[in-house]
Order: sequence, then structure tokens, then C-alpha cells
Amino acid sequence: MVLAAGAGRRLRPDTDALPKALLPVDGEVTILDIALHNLAAVGLRDIVVVVGYAADAVRDRAAALEREHGVRLTLVDNDRAEEWNNAYSLWLARDHFAAGALLVNGDTVHPVSVEKTLLAAAGNRSQAGIVIAVDDVKRLADEEMKVIAGPDGRLSRITKLMDPALAHGEYMGATLIGAQAAAPLAAALEATWRRDPSLYYEDGYQEFADRGGVIGIAPIGEVDWVEVDNHGDLRRARQIAALCR
Repeated sequence: MVLAAGAGRRLRPDTDALPKALLPVDGEVTILDIALHNLAAVGLRDIVVVVGYAADAVRDRAAALEREHGVRLTLVDNDRAEEWNNAYSLWLARDHFAAGALLVNGDTVHPVSVEKTLLAAAGNRSQAGIVIAVDDVKRLADEEMKVIAGPDGRLSRITKLMDPALAHGEYMGATLIGAQAAAPLAAALEATWRRDPSLYYEDGYQEFADRGGVIGIAPIGEVDWVEVDNHGDLRRARQIAALCR
């Protein structure tokens, strides 16, 4: 599953007619190409893409993307993508993650080792029904989605609004959702966007944890990756994209 509904306003004019996920980072290779390549590389070929802003640009390329990566795409439309945040986007895909899913953000460039780390965590019976990929090596600042782990190594807090010095690491936009956690996660996401539609799906994770759900943490190790929010990030993505394929 790929979340690719955002407008990417800080990347204009590059995103005047394209969602962030379709920005090229290696020749004609886009961020979405890298996401699909990674998912296909670990055997995940039925892929849901949540689209919103400039959705027709993804829809127009869907057949070519399927041929290029050997995948089957299902597009889920978010008609409020330019007004509401991604807690709502993920909730819209609840029927598709009901049987379990590997979720990646459509604005991150990272190697397939991240997906492999999450799938390896699925075989660990001590882990939870939800496992998030966390960079515990990177130096943190205010903008990152920061994570605190409890004494048992599982998530206790996830938010951008945290002193970086208190954080265990950064959630880097990839999650393994087990089937057993899907319904309570969907309920937590709904409660989150209904409370405030500007909230992130990570706020839904916090709601899930506050309700007693268990979220495991899978450290990704020393990995070159970037979340593409601005033009500086895009330049960084173009430096590392070739290493991710």
C-alpha cells in the first residue's frame, strides 16, 4: 500500500501538476517507481495506491506502472486530499488493509532493506500486530516524526511535537499492519480524523496505542533514505535514488 494523495505545496512549481510521488528522482524514475519496485522485490504485487491531489496523473500512468513493475494496482480516491491530512487517507483504505498490508509513504526514497526488515519482524512472535520502521541512527530535529519506545521496546509515543533529545528515533514512513490489528487501527484512525481532520495517520497510531493496541518498533539500521518535503529533500533524493534500485 502506498499513500500518494498529498499536494506537496513546498515543492512547487514541480508539483503544480504532479503529486509528490510522481516527481522524478533518477532520470525518468519517480518516487512512486521506487516504492513499487521495493514492494515487488519482496513479493508484494497487489498494491493499493491512495491518490488525491493530481490523481489523474497517477491514473494515466497506472497501466505503464503495472507493466514496468509487474504489479496490479488498485487506486483509492481521496477527494479531500487538499483539505484534510493523511489520517483520513489511510482510513479510506481500511477495506484494503483489513487482511494485512505493508504500507509505505509515497514521498520517501529508501532501499528495499526497509521492507525486508519489516517482513522479518512479522516472523517474530513477540512483535505486535503493527510494526513500524524506525531510524534510530539519524540525528533528529523538530520536523521529524519522533518515536519513544517503552521499557518493553514497543511504541509509547509518536509525534512531531517532542523534544528530539527524548526520542528513540524517527518513524520513517513504513509500517507492517497485521490482519488482527486492522479493525482496531481503522477505528482509531476514524476517531482521529473525526476529532481533527488535519491530523496525521501517526496520530491514529497514537490513538491505537492509547486504546491498548501494541505497536512494535523495527530499527532499520544505518540506511540512506529521505522524506521528500521540500526542494532540498528532492535534491537529496536524487543523490540516493540510484542506490535504492
